[in-house]
Amino acid sequence: MPRPPHASGLTDHLGFWMRMVSNQVSQAFAAKIEARGVTVAEWVLMRALYAQPPQSPSRLAETMGMTKGAVTKLADRLIAKSLLLRRPDPDDARAQTLALTAAGERLVPTLAAIADENDRAFFRALTSAERKALEKTLRRLASHHGKTSFPTS
Repeated sequence: MPRPPHASGLTDHLGFWMRMVSNQVSQAFAAKIEARGVTVAEWVLMRALYAQPPQSPSRLAETMGMTKGAVTKLADRLIAKSLLLRRPDPDDARAQTLALTAAGERLVPTLAAIADENDRAFFRALTSAERKALEKTLRRLASHHGKTSFPTS
């Protein structure tokens, strides 16, 4: 009986390890902010609007690398949570803009602090130099492959 061709193992792939680490850090963060009533995707939209003038859903979609429909769904959820407002665009009566409510503005720094602590806790196994090198490498890979959209899941 002929031997099957060689097949590399799952753990032989750098992508496997990147996914494992990404899943662990992302799932820990998601659990922490969901305790505050917000999903990761909602946090990403809120952070994109923080300290910015009101923006149209289409502009946010472009900035975030999402469809306008996906942004609208996220906006609807945040509006229902009283964290976002939808208003007519003062420059175009046919268009609408999105902006954080006062409660949304207050929540963003709290969620950012949770993200900061999540990073510190997860990456404390690395030295400062290792962490900077990892970030530089990941940014270079993202740029090389033209990845500019915001990860939301």
